[in-house]
Amino acid sequence: MSGLALRAAASVRSPRGRAPEGIPAALDYFRDLLTPFGEKPDEELLSRGPRVHHRDLVDLLVADEGVGGSRPELAIVAHALPDVVPFTAVAPHLTEQLGGRAVNFAIGQQGLAAPFTALRIASAYHRSGRAAEVVIAVLEQTTLPTAFPLVQENPLIDSAAAVVLGASAGDGLRFVRAHSAGSAATALDRELGEDGTLLVLGPWVTEDVPDHGAVHRVAPGSYCTSLWLELADHWQEWQRDFRRVVLCDTDPRSGRSHVALFAATATATATATATDG
Repeated sequence: MSGLALRAAASVRSPRGRAPEGIPAALDYFRDLLTPFGEKPDEELLSRGPRVHHRDLVDLLVADEGVGGSRPELAIVAHALPDVVPFTAVAPHLTEQLGGRAVNFAIGQQGLAAPFTALRIASAYHRSGRAAEVVIAVLEQTTLPTAFPLVQENPLIDSAAAVVLGASAGDGLRFVRAHSAGSAATALDRELGEDGTLLVLGPWVTEDVPDHGAVHRVAPGSYCTSLWLELADHWQEWQRDFRRVVLCDTDPRSGRSHVALFAATATATATATATDG
């Protein structure tokens, strides 16, 4: 069965931040950026934040043997919140540490939809023969130049997750599809109902969803990284115990729900069946 399957993953939560050495230069940039809109940067907000740069999160992810040992043809950075300072291109930095040959870019300005978009792009690259291996890094840092209610009103942590996807070789979780809808119930309608399915609900799903047996609810603490942190931590046990894994979360800003379906490949399904017997 063709497609991209999970080969490795890593997660990072609440790493140590940096000293505020880059804040003065960043303030000048933010002043130029915000003044035309009648706003100004909040120096105190910047100074008291953790100041975990996107590059720091990438460095911690590639320190994982499975992620750091990959040699992808495509590397995608996905984020919903901006970097501490806007002076670094993080996707090339990720690529440099993973062999240096990957096409690379970042996806932002999409809220928590960004990682789902990254999965669809990765799948398209693979189907076209342009990427046998892909790394997707989902980054989230919480030090911002102005008040942002989503961050200030919710105790978000700095976090990151990376997944390595390679050509399916008869084992692992294979990415099937990702899509969105106006509600979680609608988005999940086509994915539930089969035996052996685990439903993983992100912390922003607050509405009632279709009745389902096996449900894993993700604790609050992140905006766009929540599902991917859990996938990085549990994918090996999930591929052993379930035939299908459905990830779902709802963007609190747009109200739109996003779903990704992974399915166990033939070998993993046979193992689960033997275990059930």
